[in-house]
Amino acid sequence: MLILNKTAGVFFKPSRRKIYAFLGSFHFHPGKLFLHKLVLGIETSCDDTAAAVVDEAGNVLGEAIHSQTEVHLKTGGIIPPVAQQLHRENIQRIVQEALSASEVSPSELSAVATTIKPGLALSLGVGLSFSLQLVDQFKKPFIPIHHMEAHALTIRLTNKVEFPFLVLLISGGHCLLALVRGVSDFLLLGKSLDIAPGDMLDKVARRLSLIKHPECSTMSGGKAIEHLAKQGNRLHFDFQPPMQRAKNCDFSFSGLQHVIDKMIMQKEKEEGIEQGQVLSSAADIAAAVQHTVACHIAKRTHRALLFCKQRGFLHQSNAVLVVSGGVASNLYIRKALEIVTNATQCTLLCPPPRLCTDNGVMIAWNGVERLRAGLGILHNTEGIRYEPKCPLGVDISKEVGEAAIKVPRLKMKI
Repeated sequence: MLILNKTAGVFFKPSRRKIYAFLGSFHFHPGKLFLHKLVLGIETSCDDTAAAVVDEAGNVLGEAIHSQTEVHLKTGGIIPPVAQQLHRENIQRIVQEALSASEVSPSELSAVATTIKPGLALSLGVGLSFSLQLVDQFKKPFIPIHHMEAHALTIRLTNKVEFPFLVLLISGGHCLLALVRGVSDFLLLGKSLDIAPGDMLDKVARRLSLIKHPECSTMSGGKAIEHLAKQGNRLHFDFQPPMQRAKNCDFSFSGLQHVIDKMIMQKEKEEGIEQGQVLSSAADIAAAVQHTVACHIAKRTHRALLFCKQRGFLHQSNAVLVVSGGVASNLYIRKALEIVTNATQCTLLCPPPRLCTDNGVMIAWNGVERLRAGLGILHNTEGIRYEPKCPLGVDISKEVGEAAIKVPRLKMKI
């Protein structure tokens, strides 16, 4: 096997005996005829091990996923070596389950598609190493996948969406706005200058010690904030959305997080409790934080829609905004974006929640899209590397800022 990256540590390489046992466990169907192209998708970019088999008609034939959420809740966040070890322990089983559920053997696949960028280096390495052994054994084409491209194109699996469309990708690791002109043709309009919204919500949840709240003990940070916010009054705290004077489509969340941390510290002193205990005002803080994040995301997205329409990048009458990524499952943020799309006569589309978070289906579908378009299909994997950091498309964010589009004020009555 290739040494993928000397700085990234030791990667998953099962013994030859285990590989043969794994490959020999599949039941082959020599009499079965598949009329469609079949792609196996493998996803290990962060903390979930996932695999799926999808055909070119968009049918999900089989899928499997192993979530690491419970482990990372106990450790207070994702620890890369821990995530890597969990991927190592589960990838063989997860791929086998997806293939078994689909009743497809590796020899019947048209290609194997795997996330190789961006993501955690140690996690990406496990998926890539395993996939290269699989394609080498069965002499299958390999399709390297950009994680953000996969999120952006997932909507075309569930809805009939034509190019071009605007996509907002919001998750624990990413936040960006891009115009999608084709399968691998993106114009980047704006991105987070620091941390992602999901990361910020997770950090606020940890600072509020929501894992100790009886209703939130098994929830991820973002889910805990959303759940508790329903019980709170956002008007009890006044957090200002970031970058209000910057007429571009970039985002920022670290400054807001710092302000929130100071407010929490102040409330702990007022209530006479130590850090690590749950504030009586936790629900109100959660509500105010969620509202501020939603308003910030909505305003930048509003400007992106106006910019694209002004430049003729989107159709005036049937423009589409696609929202995907883990934070897209937050219904409060979705409602804020609905207000924006209603005001701009656009259609808002989101994949179902299970396809918003990281999954194997989106990777397999991205493989199908690339296979149909004849883009990025490798028959020789020599020299292939993973890329922990990688931009999406051509960056025109400077041009967006120079346009200095003023965004009309909208009433965020959610």
